[in-house]
Amino acid sequence: MTAVMIGELAQIPMGEGRTFSVGGRRIAVFRAYNDEVFATQAECPHLNGPLADGLTGSGTVVCPLHERAYDLRTGLGLNGECTRLAVFAVSVRDGDEIWLESTDPRTPAERAEP
Repeated sequence: MTAVMIGELAQIPMGEGRTFSVGGRRIAVFRAYNDEVFATQAECPHLNGPLADGLTGSGTVVCPLHERAYDLRTGLGLNGECTRLAVFAVSVRDGDEIWLESTDPRTPAERAEP
């Protein structure tokens, strides 16, 4: 997949998230108070809670259902669980366009492995 524009930054208030559909896959996109943007899978791996409705701050999201916290950069669970979110490369172009760089949650190095 090549990069695809999925929406505008104005659609996501600072400190919140929104869910976008990309190629049949639901992606949660979060906008931090410093305008940094993150993208993860849309559902919490614990009980499929809607992550875009969770509490965000300092690069983390807390699921609204059972308070499972995740690092938005790495996807790692912060409550001591083994669960991990799929995270996706995302960028903001031309000041307001949100671009999903790939729907492959692996890092470029992982994708290059045979």
